[in-house]
Amino acid sequence: MQAAVYDRPRELRLAEVSDPMPGPGEVRLRARATGVCGTDVHLHDGEFFPVYPLIPGHEVVGEVEMLGEGAEGLAVGQLVALDNMLTCGLCDKCRQGRPAYCRHLRALGVTDPGGFAEYIVAPAEKCYPVDDLDLDTAVLAEPVACAIHGLDVLAMRPGSDVLVLGAGPSGLILTQLLRQCGAGRLTVAAPTEAKLELARHFGADGTVRLGRDDPGTGAALLSEMAPEGFDIVIDATGALSVLTRALGMVRDGGTLFVYGMADEASRLPVSPYDVFRRELTIKGSFAQCFSFDRAVRALRYGRVRSDGLITHRFPLASYPQAVETVRNDRACVKAVVQL
Repeated sequence: MQAAVYDRPRELRLAEVSDPMPGPGEVRLRARATGVCGTDVHLHDGEFFPVYPLIPGHEVVGEVEMLGEGAEGLAVGQLVALDNMLTCGLCDKCRQGRPAYCRHLRALGVTDPGGFAEYIVAPAEKCYPVDDLDLDTAVLAEPVACAIHGLDVLAMRPGSDVLVLGAGPSGLILTQLLRQCGAGRLTVAAPTEAKLELARHFGADGTVRLGRDDPGTGAALLSEMAPEGFDIVIDATGALSVLTRALGMVRDGGTLFVYGMADEASRLPVSPYDVFRRELTIKGSFAQCFSFDRAVRALRYGRVRSDGLITHRFPLASYPQAVETVRNDRACVKAVVQL
């Protein structure tokens, strides 16, 4: 089969590799659509604990093509969305109900072969039927699951005054879910007007043009909107220049939620006295757990919509171009590789 393969950071090749065979309890999927996200950009640079050689791709929708011995609950030809997180279920973290910290954590597309290939093998129990969804909707299952887990961690009080920094796929999915979860006022700030228009389409009460490196008049507008700061400020950019300003936008007693994935080497300057005196909370969210079923349900019943999100489509042979598009093209909201 054809696959995108990394032998080391930034060394990507399209290669012919052996077709994977499903083991007991596993299925082989023919990849139909795989989302390209910021995590894939970090993996390209060797971050986010990749294991080489690596076939990336963790936002996978595929068609069941072969059943391994004992694989149950699925049928050949069925369309499924894949939960790529593989935990041992036996370590102390798993037994505490904290699988994101599993001591033997594996992830398809990160440590194990992923979906930027013709075929991928996965446990049957990690496959969620999505025959009733179109591909553009189903391919959002993994990022929506991450956002739902993020809201579990955030534990927002209904009626909160919320600012989302960033209007990429994560920011726009969070916008939809925050509205559903009872944000009192929901503001989205980002540098690109077309993405802010999508934010308004998805329910943001207000939007502000805010540059990443040069905030321009946007910072003043946000200060006018919330002179004492916002209850919750969510960074969905992963940009250190944005995070550095974000804590100053949080009101006394409020929360900064670090959702976007910054470079591993990035360091955020924080005043311990400021956190102490103002009783600030800083939270983070990693990947997803106990949320994939809810993500599929949210997509199925329209609580999260996909219209307008997917702006770029690539064949497998153009995966390198897809990565560079996600990294550099401000017009790109969501890119997918379709086979």
